[in-house]
Amino acid sequence: MNAQPLNDPEVPRGCPFGHDTELTRLYGPEAATDPHGIYERLRKEHGSVAPVLLEGDIPAWLVLGYRDSRRVLDNPLHFPRDARTWRDWREGRVAENSPLVPMLAWRPDCVSQDGEAHRRLRGAVSDGLQSAAGRGVRRHATHFANKQIDAFADSGRADLVADYADLLPMLVIARVLGLAEAEGRRLVESCAQVMKGGEDAVMHDGVIREIFGELAERRRSEPGSDLATSLLEHHAALDHDEVVAHLRAVLIAAHVTTNLLARVLELVLTDTSRLSGLISGQLNISAVVEEAMWNSPPLAVLPGRFAASDVELGAHRIEEGDLLVLGLAPGNLDPEVRPDPDVSVQGNQAHLAFGSGPHECPGQNIGMSIIEIAVDVLLHRLPGLRLAVPPEELTSTASTWMSLLDSLPVEFEV
Repeated sequence: MNAQPLNDPEVPRGCPFGHDTELTRLYGPEAATDPHGIYERLRKEHGSVAPVLLEGDIPAWLVLGYRDSRRVLDNPLHFPRDARTWRDWREGRVAENSPLVPMLAWRPDCVSQDGEAHRRLRGAVSDGLQSAAGRGVRRHATHFANKQIDAFADSGRADLVADYADLLPMLVIARVLGLAEAEGRRLVESCAQVMKGGEDAVMHDGVIREIFGELAERRRSEPGSDLATSLLEHHAALDHDEVVAHLRAVLIAAHVTTNLLARVLELVLTDTSRLSGLISGQLNISAVVEEAMWNSPPLAVLPGRFAASDVELGAHRIEEGDLLVLGLAPGNLDPEVRPDPDVSVQGNQAHLAFGSGPHECPGQNIGMSIIEIAVDVLLHRLPGLRLAVPPEELTSTASTWMSLLDSLPVEFEV
């Protein structure tokens, strides 16, 4: 599964970068409404790897195949995460205010680095998250779940996306990081805009970094029981910029968890057997989460990896410095590994939703704990909980990176 350098001049270059061939955009109106249609069309036209355009018409390779995604994710030597190897960035074709910058540009965190630098920084984050989990993630999740439900419990109606899923994981993680609730609520919109892309993405990324810069300064003189303090005091000796970058990275991961919670609630409320099974205790929430991870992963496309040298991938020639983005959603539905997507995936944790390899999400257990508490509290607080519209009326809107459930209207007894 290691990448093989291309030494054969007869291997054709598969990507028409620099030619007149029209490439498919992963942004814009069609991508927003039918990303899966685009993935499947690209798979038919190009196979397991396809040339695409990102915002600003920046070229990239979209990896659609499950095995090819694993090959890229598991081989940082050949496909590093360090954006300083990105040819379009080095040669000035990516504007400083491009919406791709918050998602792809190099920063001093473990997400952007490989090798020893990655191990040093990831160790600090993993230690801090483990300590934070032991100090009460489940308690925070229970508190904020009840607080959000209190706001609509007397009305008999709610939108479980806007009123619950969009907020709960963010508020919990903001508390873990060391922020006040008001700051956490302020960051919900900024995170959403960073992931959405568009002209305001860089500005909102600046808001996030400013808030965490102020938090890091406060915690130097006023330590607390939070991740900010843990990073500042860790033996890895992170500097100010490294602390801020990692607080930001954890918050972005929490925003991704909001989408997973929404998708889990969608699965529960569009199938009465799942709903009754969870309420009665006959079904474990982990089985529902697994299904969501396979069929609607919270991050549809993972940014990004860069070719360290010319390689062949999916029968295409990938050149040194090319950008690759990993299609987690199409990879999970790759017909080579799931010829029948209707077959149950229960007990199968081989999905791509958490990534793979050295950069696999270090906070996945915390995210799972938040979702378990969120669903449990909701089902036991709201008797008669049911979807308020036919399931076929539920809609989603996608950005390059995520497909978000627009709303989840429900009714319940008061």
